[in-house]
Amino acid sequence: MSQYAHPDVLVDTQWLAEHLHDPNVRVVESNLNPQAYNDGHIPGTVFWNPSELLLPNFHINFDPVSLEKLLARSGITNDTTAIASFNDFPATAGLIFWLLKAFGHRDVRVLNGGCKKWQMEGRPITTEPLIITQTSYRAKTADVSLRVLREEVLESIKRTDRVLVDVRTPQEYSGELFMMEPPQGSQRTGHITGAAHVNYDLVLNDDGTFKSVEELQAIYGDKGITPDKEIISYCAVGARSGHTWFVLKYLLGYPNVRNYDGSWHEWSQIPDMPIEK
Repeated sequence: MSQYAHPDVLVDTQWLAEHLHDPNVRVVESNLNPQAYNDGHIPGTVFWNPSELLLPNFHINFDPVSLEKLLARSGITNDTTAIASFNDFPATAGLIFWLLKAFGHRDVRVLNGGCKKWQMEGRPITTEPLIITQTSYRAKTADVSLRVLREEVLESIKRTDRVLVDVRTPQEYSGELFMMEPPQGSQRTGHITGAAHVNYDLVLNDDGTFKSVEELQAIYGDKGITPDKEIISYCAVGARSGHTWFVLKYLLGYPNVRNYDGSWHEWSQIPDMPIEK
């Protein structure tokens, strides 16, 4: 069985158990439902509310000052090993990884299986609030090569050397469902014209861990999503597509992958953007 392209970006539950009290390791979790964290989390885990990652218009917050404050408040320094985890929504681990990489954090990894696998193994959890000593953090200039803007997505539709990948649910892709019901204003349902479809969580096993390289290659290869092409992933607000970006770039080693973090929430509100159902 082949090894992931960058196995160093994954840590397993045993590794985390051995480093749980390392002052230079900080586990970060974000969930759609904050109660999941309150009901039980891995000791030493800091919680990021999605509202701390998204602006009021549902765009990902790319303000470096906001990120610096969030990281400092989380007890993270520029030298901290940040471990992106999840509880009820695996995509948040990919989003955390993508966002920290975008601002140049040196050592960020993903907990394979997240809190879900941790609890399945009967490892300790806590409901106690985390007491954090605030640090100082300095973010680097955002790496724009990790993201793609709407104008380039539009220009990519007819290019054979690029593939748009819609990683939402089949119902969202077909136009049967809108993630943020009910649609408001000019928001429409469907998908970007020509986009392939691979639901982001197809890459996960039942315990939340990632499938093997061979399985991942088959999932994407069957849809024409191959490493010789430039890949642009999108979802509703850039979280699930950040997770897919992580899988393609770091687990499979695709050289040209970017996240359209404006995603469907932005695209659907612009009347002349081409869509299909």
